[in-house]
This record gives sequence, structure tokens and C-alpha cells, in this order.
Amino acid sequence: MERVVYDHLRDLDGEHWWFVARRRILSRLIDSLDLPPHARILEVGAGAGGNIPMLLQHGQVEAVEPDDESRACAAERTGVAVSFGLLPDGLPYTPDSFDLVCAFDVVEHVDDDVGAIRGLAALVKPGGLLLTTVPAYQWLWSRHDELHHHKRRYTLPRYRGMIEDAGLTIGKATYFNTLLFPAALAQRQIKRWRRDDSPDDAMPPKALNSLLQSIFALEAPVVAGGALPFGMSIVVAARKDARS
Repeated sequence: MERVVYDHLRDLDGEHWWFVARRRILSRLIDSLDLPPHARILEVGAGAGGNIPMLLQHGQVEAVEPDDESRACAAERTGVAVSFGLLPDGLPYTPDSFDLVCAFDVVEHVDDDVGAIRGLAALVKPGGLLLTTVPAYQWLWSRHDELHHHKRRYTLPRYRGMIEDAGLTIGKATYFNTLLFPAALAQRQIKRWRRDDSPDDAMPPKALNSLLQSIFALEAPVVAGGALPFGMSIVVAARKDARS
């Protein structure tokens, strides 16, 4: 990502409605995954560490982040060891090491996304889980994706296939960020008409930020226990065969 985008996200990830509600949704989903006690968890692409306190509620956490400033910020904020590493094959861990490997909106940044999924899957213990999120629908491509150095967006069938091709069994696969989808779609279309290249993740006024957070977080029980037919994002939880 651009340096300015890294710095912007570091300022946003503690308060912005999208980050806060997404953590609530993911935490509820992780609750449903039946991790072992004291699970060993890895977050790949941890950024400035905004997800680490949530993940610490579910086990013992380590993290990887390629950006020097974000990595230092994450370690200082959380006290968790944050290592340098790159996908697809530059992660500093031995295979079959973690009960849960997480990559939240990471795979879309990697040129070799197939290799990235395989690299993540290799770190999962037999019987363990890979939990990833990616942005949905290439037709939603906007200036926001370019600023964040996304390579692509996905459909659920395509992304499921990539996970299965890495040798994992799908346990949960759904779109999410569904309730706000019409508003987000309208916003992007209006910005196209106006040729407005401003980022989509500016911090809204406090009251609106709270409202959007509450609406998005309503999806938590559905994502954990069911599925949604469309949305701005995709989440997949997949398990490695215990006999691997």
C-alpha cells in the first residue's frame, strides 16, 4: 500500500465503524470454531495490530507484518511479538504450527493469490483452521482498491475453489457486509459520476460512525451460524484434515 494509506489505517483501525464491527463479527465466528484451549493463533498481515486484542480473547497470538512502521506500532500497542514476513513463501514459521491462521483482507494484495493461500494453509496444524476475508465482486472495483494496492476482488465460488484447491475443507463460507451493501453501492456509483477519487474509508461524524457500526455488527450471529447471499466482503473458515 501507499505510505499514506498505511498511516491512515493506523489512525482509523481503533475507532472506524468498519474495523470495529468487523472484529465483532469475526470474534463471534471464531467462537463458533471450537478451538482448543490455549490455541496457538497467527495473524498474517496484522497492520498496526488492531485485531490482536480480539484474537487474544481466543488464544495465544503471534503476528506477521511486512511494513516496518506498522509492525513496530503493533508490537508497542499489544505487547505481542510481530515478525517480518511476506506471502506467499516468506513467512518465518515451520509448517503445521498453528491451530488458527488468520489473514483479514490480505490475500487480495498478493500477486500470487493461489500461492498465498497455499502458504497460509501450510502453517495450519492438522485439524486446525484457516480464517480469511477478502473483498467481493470485481465489478465493485474503485479508486479505493487502487489506493490500497488491491490486485483483485472475488466471488464466493471462485474463492471457495481456491481454498479447496489448497487441500482444505470448507466449514464456513459466506458473503458479509450485506446490510450496508445498497448504501455502499450507491456511494460508489455517485462517486463515479462525480469523478470523485477520495478514499471510501474516511472517518464519518461520531453519531454516523456509531450507527454504521451498529448496523454492520448486526450480521455477527448470521455470519457465525448461517450465510448471507451477497455483500461487500467474503469470509471463509476452512479446516486441514487431521490426518495430513
